[in-house]
Amino acid sequence: MIYLELIGRNAKKAFEDLKHVKHKKIKKVLENYNQSLLKNTNKIIRENLKDVKSIKRKHLIDRLILNKKRIEGIRYSINEIAKFKDPVGKVLETWRRPNNLTIKKITTSIGVIGVIYESRPNVTADVAALCLKSGNCSILRGGSEAYNSNKILANLFRDNLKKNKINENCVQFIENKNRKIVDQLLSKMSAYIDVIVPRGGKGLVAKVQKFSNIHVIGHLEGLCHIYVDKTANLKMAKDLVINAKMRRTSICGAVETLLIEEKALNSHAREIVNALINSGCEVRADKKVNKLFRGKLKKTIEKDWKTEYLDAIISVKAVKNVKDAVKHILKYGTMHTDSIITNNKKNAEIFLNGVNSSIAMHNVSTQFADGGEFGFGGEIGISTNKLPPRGPVGINQLTSYKYIVSGKGIIRP
Repeated sequence: MIYLELIGRNAKKAFEDLKHVKHKKIKKVLENYNQSLLKNTNKIIRENLKDVKSIKRKHLIDRLILNKKRIEGIRYSINEIAKFKDPVGKVLETWRRPNNLTIKKITTSIGVIGVIYESRPNVTADVAALCLKSGNCSILRGGSEAYNSNKILANLFRDNLKKNKINENCVQFIENKNRKIVDQLLSKMSAYIDVIVPRGGKGLVAKVQKFSNIHVIGHLEGLCHIYVDKTANLKMAKDLVINAKMRRTSICGAVETLLIEEKALNSHAREIVNALINSGCEVRADKKVNKLFRGKLKKTIEKDWKTEYLDAIISVKAVKNVKDAVKHILKYGTMHTDSIITNNKKNAEIFLNGVNSSIAMHNVSTQFADGGEFGFGGEIGISTNKLPPRGPVGINQLTSYKYIVSGKGIIRP
């Protein structure tokens, strides 16, 4: 606990120091970090290879791998984040009361943000950049399977803070691999951490719900759905479903359950399912869909509707209509991302208004559930909270606000 307390005190001190740093300097840090990533590409790949070779959960390898293309992707995100204007100190609203009281609502930074995440080392770079850009400090606890990758990305960031004479503890990476550290982070650090952001599977979410006494920006499972109705353009539906499932199966925006209108089974289901199988995807189907394939597909069980596969597996179900599709999503969904493929405007409206997803889509692949694709530069995660922030959390979502009230000696009667 002494180890964590030191990190907490350092973060608080760094946050106070950061308040006095001009935004131009923060932009310079991000530009320098971008160049460091390019200069140290081979070194980053070597450290990442250590993690890849020792990983035990083989299904996480795709999330874990860093190659030149992915490092270029990280650099692109950092570059985009650097371009944004300072989100702190923006006047959101101003109004004057009848008694001449003037009220302004302005953005403020949050403070110290703790992020607990698994497998994906790009999160280290994205979170460090987003937090700094929004005037916040970050404490990072990455998964042990990406330890070496996370460490080098965090250390390069700290080097560039130091280079620009900014407190390097604006970004801190927890190097202690003991799992109890996470419990302590959630339950003992409320004096130092203002917000916790979990990014991971059910186990991590359950742990956060059990132990956290710090406000949480939830990033739950990505149990994403696509619903195809009888009016959907078949080629569009086929292309979108294949992309949503197979582009990258291991990301939270990958579709896991395909719902097809019963009246579209003959016209759409056979071709879409065959396209999935031909692309290397295992299809698990309910009775009505399986009937089209003479029962040759793997039968779905109740667990399938609750499973985020993060693999080349999809569950397929026939539903009566759009309202039935919405009902299924409300029962099994995780409020992440759900999409309807239809040419019927009324059905689209019923779906988009009916689902409780943080991202609801119409004729779009669920793989677009990403802060970068929203124009945010990157994201700290996809918030599935009902309260704000919701959806991709970028720099503008990493601010709070306060009211500034002014007058000339106004007394309340």
